[in-house]
Amino acid sequence: MRRSLIMGNWKLNGSLSMLAEFITSLSDQIDALKMCDIAIAPPAVYLHEAKRQLKNDRISLAAQNVDFNTGGAFTGELSPQMLKEVGAKYVIIGHSERRSYHQETNEGIAKKFALLKETGLIPVLCIGESETENAQGLTQTICAKQLDAILAKCGPDAFKNSVIAYEPIWAIGTGKAATASEAQKVHAFIRQHVSKGKDEIAETVIIQYGGSVNASNADEFFAEKDIDGALVGGASLKVNDFLKIAQSAVAAKTF
Repeated sequence: MRRSLIMGNWKLNGSLSMLAEFITSLSDQIDALKMCDIAIAPPAVYLHEAKRQLKNDRISLAAQNVDFNTGGAFTGELSPQMLKEVGAKYVIIGHSERRSYHQETNEGIAKKFALLKETGLIPVLCIGESETENAQGLTQTICAKQLDAILAKCGPDAFKNSVIAYEPIWAIGTGKAATASEAQKVHAFIRQHVSKGKDEIAETVIIQYGGSVNASNADEFFAEKDIDGALVGGASLKVNDFLKIAQSAVAAKTF
């Protein structure tokens, strides 16, 4: 059985005091969450301090972005090796906010994916369609195009020990979420598309849902067979809300 992964993406939020309080509260409850994996992605400046404070290896760290260069004259960028050194296990790439605000392309994201795999970090590849594309019935077409850039560069085996986060753009930070059944259909398509007939990949690749996941709707999503946890945005900024989402994932795996 695949383990669920609940990851909190703090985006441009947080402080040292918030980090300390969050880690303390999460550490106190982690033993009750044995059926799922937990990770937080604070801003990169806090990763080293988070690593220092974490005493429990059940809580992993994630970075919110990475450059596709390993070093050189690239002001403001961070390499995979740097992120690994300060404690990151996972790295989020392809988030719609980066695709939109920073004009990131499928090809550039594929370079990041490949470099993360070479460095021994786990990519969390975000994919998803806009509201207009959804209304036009293009969800699968858009997701396939984003996945195909990775497949073309790395092949299907690259999705072993990797994470995909389906985040419909129209649901991110809007309070609107896809229904659980809608999300399940997309997740099933993603699983089939990346595996290319290889059962080992289909059975093991973790596919999270993201987009206005909260403590009130998490149960519905985690009841679906192809939804393996969540990439949580706003609801990850309050530790009690984040814990409730994780508890929902545990309950879904133990019924």
